Amino acid sequence: MGIYRIDHYLAKEMVQDLMVLRFSNSLFSSVWSRDYIRAIKISMKEDAGVDGRGGYYDQSGAIRDVIQNHLMQVMTLVGMEQPVSLSADDVRSEKVRVLRFIKPVELKNVVTGQYTANAAGQPGYKDDETVPADSNTETFAQMAFYIDNPRWQGVPFVLKAGKALEKREATINIYFKDVPGSLYPNSDNNVLVIRLQPDEAMWFKMNNRQPGFGGNDSVVSAELNMTLKDRFKITESLPAAYTHHILECIHGEQSNFVQNDEHVEAWRNVTTPKQQQKNEKIPAQQ
Repeated sequence: MGIYRIDHYLAKEMVQDLMVLRFSNSLFSSVWSRDYIRAIKISMKEDAGVDGRGGYYDQSGAIRDVIQNHLMQVMTLVGMEQPVSLSADDVRSEKVRVLRFIKPVELKNVVTGQYTANAAGQPGYKDDETVPADSNTETFAQMAFYIDNPRWQGVPFVLKAGKALEKREATINIYFKDVPGSLYPNSDNNVLVIRLQPDEAMWFKMNNRQPGFGGNDSVVSAELNMTLKDRFKITESLPAAYTHHILECIHGEQSNFVQNDEHVEAWRNVTTPKQQQKNEKIPAQQ
């Protein structure tokens, strides 16, 4: 009988698409490295605050609640090498290798904050009666991780999470490098954007000539867009992440569940900077 450690982000539609995107499309598999990519940002924004759940949240904060599990799991799928097969053991072995290659996080690469009341009438974090008045728990965090292996050395993986932000959205942004010796120095960099929620989608920002009489040097940024519900004619809601997980449990499929050594390595990568902040009494910015 197996143990199924659930991280529902691993069952989200666009997260489950990552391996197919990377390892079945030569367009991406050939450029998925430090040679062509300058930075990767994985973010999860929530527009709601703690809303009476401060008793739980104040013991965890954004780093432990979101970055350590959801976003770091997504990062492993973005950064992993191609596994030997699609078996659960082979996939999870490559994921844990990513976590083991991460360099210790320096405090200069960590930003934390705590939301306050806004003009729209949303109360601040400490205004919630379930939150201690002297709480220094972060409700926003951004951390830059570096996977110190030949594929990714020097490329920042920026993981960002926060509550009470301007909108609810989770995305992966892959920022590509400039074209060497480009004829169009004012053109934008290519960016691959994968929206995990809401309205699952993927688009690729690229450059194109302005149609009409703009001339050959008239460059505009355009997007190749694939929104799942439009491309696949989806008229009903897609199965929820937990529905995927329950079905996988029934079938004994463990690829999208977290094994023990992944937990250990993920906690190792966030515990040290979190403890340093506490020891040095660095306040979460208001």
